[in-house]
Amino acid sequence: MGSLRTPREKWIEEGLRVLAEQGVDAVRVEVLARALGVTKGGFYGYFDDRDALLAAMLDAWERESVDDVLERARKAEGDIVDQARIAGQLTFSNDRLLPIDLAVRAWARRDPVVAERLHTVDNRRMQVLREAISSYCPDPDEVEARSLAAFCLAIGRHLIAADHAGRTRNQVLADAATLILGRATGPAAP
Repeated sequence: MGSLRTPREKWIEEGLRVLAEQGVDAVRVEVLARALGVTKGGFYGYFDDRDALLAAMLDAWERESVDDVLERARKAEGDIVDQARIAGQLTFSNDRLLPIDLAVRAWARRDPVVAERLHTVDNRRMQVLREAISSYCPDPDEVEARSLAAFCLAIGRHLIAADHAGRTRNQVLADAATLILGRATGPAAP
């Protein structure tokens, strides 16, 4: 009986885990093989080199954090604004996706190819917000401003460690989401 190869998806998943925890420089074939408990030889059955793995990781990140999230949000109950809020929650309040997203953002500051991919992903996310906010706001300038503010809140809230003068973080996030989206959305921001 022949030995079973480690599936391609396992290499990608381990690469995303290492990326989220340690950054792109730590994503090395040897490191991944050791974590998977295999030799690195199986890696080359799926990928020509490390760059091919990194590209596959970006594909998986985009698929999971945009395509899969939007599909799940569209199946949820509620109107288009509720669906945009749910998409934000699934992406930016998710213990798995958020660290990967933040790591991709850090990586993009150094790599123009990754920066272009992030640009594409962020444009797709902004479009979801534009469509949601334009469903009740007719002013295109206000739609763009609210969309940007909602996106900044979704990402930036993870980077700010401020107190809120007797208010809980969730209270302030809910109030901010209400101001930005024009209606109450609950404690989990857009």
